[in-house]
Amino acid sequence: MHGFLNLDKPAGLTSHDCVARIRRLFKTRQVGHGGTLDPAATGVLPVAVGRATRLLRFLPSDKAYRATICLGVSTTTDDLTGEAMPCPSANHLSLALVEAALAGFCGPLEQVPPAYSAVQVQGKRLYDLARAGQLVEASPRSVVVHQITVLDWRAGELPELDLEIICGPGTYIRAIARDLGCSLGTGGALAQLRRTHSSGFGLAESLTFEQLELQLPVGEVVLPPEQALEHLARINLEPEAARRWSWGQMISVAERPAQGKENWMDGWVRVHRWPDAHFLGVGEIQAGQLRPVVVIPEA
Repeated sequence: MHGFLNLDKPAGLTSHDCVARIRRLFKTRQVGHGGTLDPAATGVLPVAVGRATRLLRFLPSDKAYRATICLGVSTTTDDLTGEAMPCPSANHLSLALVEAALAGFCGPLEQVPPAYSAVQVQGKRLYDLARAGQLVEASPRSVVVHQITVLDWRAGELPELDLEIICGPGTYIRAIARDLGCSLGTGGALAQLRRTHSSGFGLAESLTFEQLELQLPVGEVVLPPEQALEHLARINLEPEAARRWSWGQMISVAERPAQGKENWMDGWVRVHRWPDAHFLGVGEIQAGQLRPVVVIPEA
């Protein structure tokens, strides 16, 4: 059994905890996840089972979140789980001021990851260094925020802001909360985070652990690997070419049938056998040659 699960991660578990629980449910060690979520965060966590773990890197990279940011608050972790630090009052803030500041957080950004994060500095995770009392600031990283939409604004001594954020990989929403507060002359911390979209999976179709356990045997809720890779162009190989490709041989693109001829270009492609459409894995087309990258053997 191999494929993908669209898990609705609960609060209080790390992404690794979720993998361990699914390993027990599926009785296999071959489980991995895409796009780590903080323990306090909830929502879409793509999980690969079996040979699909080798395909995680080919999933789409964009993500979407619903976030609540509390202004007038600053913490060591950039969310409400951390130790509070002094910061200026947020009494002066209005929605108009906040919306004007948010405009500067769309597009390409240079973002410093939170001190408590999984980013590695000199081979060590920042959260391990922070817990050992060594607060090390990571170098800024290039990220992209495609869109920020204000969903709600609650004024007060500690104003709260609900946002929808669509962004590229590696973006820390906690860092946006922190930096937004700083740009407004106060502090900012992430109060709540729910991921609504990740790696091509949406929240509407995600399953909680309780729903998974009710649907045992869990094999019935595993999505075929090719379904998660539909964003990749598809190339069909006739049986003889498919056999040689599965042995690790380069295949001339001219050896494939004409079906879908307009639907590919240099880069990664889904490889299928023609005419039975059996999924063979992921290849890379370069200069008219198809190179095996991940070969999924038949069961």
